Amino acid sequence: MQTSDTAFDALVVGAGAGGLFAAARLARAGYRTLVVERLDKVGGRASTTEIDGFLVNDGAIVIEVGGITEETFAEVGAEFDIRTPKVPVLYRVGGKNLDVTRGGWGMLLSQLTRQGAKLLSGIGAARTNDDALPGSELSTAEWVGRYSKNAAVQGVFRNMCASVFAVGSEELPARVFLTYFTRKSAFKKFGFCPAGTIGVWQSLANSVIGNGGQVWLSSEVERLHLADGRVTGATVVRDGERVKVTCRVAVSDTGPAATVGLLGAENLPADYREQVAVKDRPCSMIALNFASRERLVDVPGMLLFSTSERLCYVANFTDTCPEMAPEGWNLYVAASVPKPSVGDFDADAEVELLRTDLREQIPGFDRARTLSVAVMRDGWPPQRAVAGYDLGHDTPIANLWNVGDGVKEYANGGTTACAETAKLVTEKILAEYPLTAAV
Repeated sequence: MQTSDTAFDALVVGAGAGGLFAAARLARAGYRTLVVERLDKVGGRASTTEIDGFLVNDGAIVIEVGGITEETFAEVGAEFDIRTPKVPVLYRVGGKNLDVTRGGWGMLLSQLTRQGAKLLSGIGAARTNDDALPGSELSTAEWVGRYSKNAAVQGVFRNMCASVFAVGSEELPARVFLTYFTRKSAFKKFGFCPAGTIGVWQSLANSVIGNGGQVWLSSEVERLHLADGRVTGATVVRDGERVKVTCRVAVSDTGPAATVGLLGAENLPADYREQVAVKDRPCSMIALNFASRERLVDVPGMLLFSTSERLCYVANFTDTCPEMAPEGWNLYVAASVPKPSVGDFDADAEVELLRTDLREQIPGFDRARTLSVAVMRDGWPPQRAVAGYDLGHDTPIANLWNVGDGVKEYANGGTTACAETAKLVTEKILAEYPLTAAV
């Protein structure tokens, strides 16, 4: 094991979800691990900002429970402080808020349309028969349209795509949607962290440090160093100075395109650079955080909508986590997916469409206090790649891997996908670069 102040077994670039999942696993396994993060806090696009006593999430708002995320926390010995709403998701259909926890697809579709049985049969066929899955060229919206032209049906599917994959149903392949909802999990359980989503990432960072690693905030990897086709270290700008560190393996949570920039495009094969360019498909979302002394949303978790122009969901934090707001206040976030959700759009017009939906769907919204409006796009998207178009996590550099939402496994999304990529990558590192082989 390397022991000098700037010599590490593993260098992790970026303290977002994927980077911290990987770093925590590596540090727990005994690798002297350095995490370098250019921001002054952990969590990246799933972090939290305090605004006048409100803990406002910057992007991702929910954490899955009972799956690979919670398993990772247990394996690395990190605290998993997640509170699950009594009813995680309700669907607003015909003015009623439906709990489909037990009835599932059958109950939801039967409330939406008379053609629900046809849609249900299509979903059922996809569950067990690969031949029933459509080709990747067919969008989710197009697939649903084969069964129903009902606006409420299209709306629910659009907003499901948005809430899980942060992309519109017009851009998400139906094959991805059906694979996720029939073979992974139709309605996963999730919860909120009372410290804001940053709380879970700080817990992972504490695990890294507790296991002998380091987390450098307000620092930036300027360049990765290569020798004989391998990463040997990096130049890091820290406290206004350039520091050179060495490493045996490196993991990037900056996204494949940014990783190419850190390496220098000239050091990578042309075919790989072309793959990165083609699959660099950042999607967009808009989040409006608002608060009120009135209880405006009578749901304990998330409320998805079937008939809205843009509004996908509203989440109620303070029913479950009152610590996220000053006493006597209710804290909410509303999210929308612009059109198009991949490519350019008029941000001002899209925000106004979201506000219009909120006025129609949430009585009293105009009396609420808007805390922030976040337009997530381009270099700061909710997902770096549309699910189904992800690059693999391996790179042409033997000891360098990508993790995070730009290299998701097929038909996965969000921070859960980041946990999955981190596990796959760290398993490869442990197998190919064991500590016993260190010199």
